[in-house]
Amino acid sequence: MTAPVRRHRSGAMQGSPVGWARNPLTEFDQLLSEMSGLIESTVGGTAPAVAWTPLADVTESDDAFHVEIELPGVKSKDINVEANGQELVVTGEIKEKERKGVLRRSTRRTGSFEYRLRLPGEVDAEKVNAQMSDGVLTITVPKAEVAKPRHIEISDTSESTENKG
Repeated sequence: MTAPVRRHRSGAMQGSPVGWARNPLTEFDQLLSEMSGLIESTVGGTAPAVAWTPLADVTESDDAFHVEIELPGVKSKDINVEANGQELVVTGEIKEKERKGVLRRSTRRTGSFEYRLRLPGEVDAEKVNAQMSDGVLTITVPKAEVAKPRHIEISDTSESTENKG
């Protein structure tokens, strides 16, 4: 038995069978890219370029949020990091390299990128720290003192009421 395959409108078969796991965000990025190209071709290239979103991991510890964003080949001077309240915004641009010869295929992302993150708790925007190492931008956003968990001691009142009576 063969797996069913989806056909394009032109009748050509698509590579993956129906029901196989796909990343919907990748498909959405491709759709945005195709729409941007369509708009540029009809309007004549005057449409603004659509910013793409780099891949990132967000983790939380007791005292801070940690964001790691993949930006291979990007220099730290080409990146802008802003913290405003609970929102973190990372923007920048990957410039197209000047090449010699004919470019046969290109799958690397170029152009403007933007990563926006709304953090779930109160943060200390004054102490945000960002470091670039091996193509990964690591941003540490400390939690505000109010948002940090606090252990509360429980006093036992049953002993004190027994001694009185």
